[in-house]
Amino acid sequence: MERILEIVRNDFSALFTASNMHYAKKRFGQNFLVDNSVINHIVDSIQPQTGDVMIEIGPGLGAMTKPLLSRLNQLHVIELDRDIIPKLIKNCTFSDIENKNKLIVNQADVLKFDFAEFQSQQKAGTKLRIVGNLPYNISTPVLFRLLGYRHLIQDMHFMLQKEVVDRIVAVPGIKNYGRLSVMLQTFCHTQALFEVPPYAFEPAPKVDSAILRLQPKTEFEDTVTDFSRYELLIRHAFSQRRKTLKNTLKNHCSVEQINQAGLSPSQRAEELTVADFVMLYKATS
Repeated sequence: MERILEIVRNDFSALFTASNMHYAKKRFGQNFLVDNSVINHIVDSIQPQTGDVMIEIGPGLGAMTKPLLSRLNQLHVIELDRDIIPKLIKNCTFSDIENKNKLIVNQADVLKFDFAEFQSQQKAGTKLRIVGNLPYNISTPVLFRLLGYRHLIQDMHFMLQKEVVDRIVAVPGIKNYGRLSVMLQTFCHTQALFEVPPYAFEPAPKVDSAILRLQPKTEFEDTVTDFSRYELLIRHAFSQRRKTLKNTLKNHCSVEQINQAGLSPSQRAEELTVADFVMLYKATS
């Protein structure tokens, strides 16, 4: 009970008063972060610098937006729910008029947002920093879309379902290791920072969440030149986890090509490292 009262008393309790009520919409996967200690921990982990070009995906009612604004010259946000935008602006600017000029709202679907066009409007050479509490129902499509813009991005910090974060940072040989692990680890350094319990949200989700840090890397960029073909290879390899590469990839590459990559046709996808998959891709090019 004390824990519930603490959350109710935090600074964001005003977000849910009758005068500013916004009911979470299931179709947008909305769960609003309301725990100040968690919010501050996330923002401290992001370490925003004054001149950063930062984009927040799905700001909602502004739980992270407001503290980010206090550390930045400007913050761009992408919000799909047009009904929530006036409340977001009010929450972030009501007690700090300076924030009104610092907050740039893009009413858009992140899966259609052109990050390349946006980045071209920034100072030459500037890389983007992406943050957000990603809806569980579109987290994987958003991550894959952002991989396509990785050369424009400095880093990404996301709140995701803990199960998804566990899969992303998984290593070969364990159950969670799969397509998502390989794709993200091929192009990014991945790090699970800390967990976030359900009671930190309103409404409380039925799952635990976690904070993920992604930092794009160039280790395999010269080898993996066709993202779609690489993704297809990984997808086929993990399509039937208990079957061997010889079987799962029979329509994608030959036994000779598997051997050429330094692998055994009798191996399973879950046994291969990211470097192994890159060599397999190279052998089939």
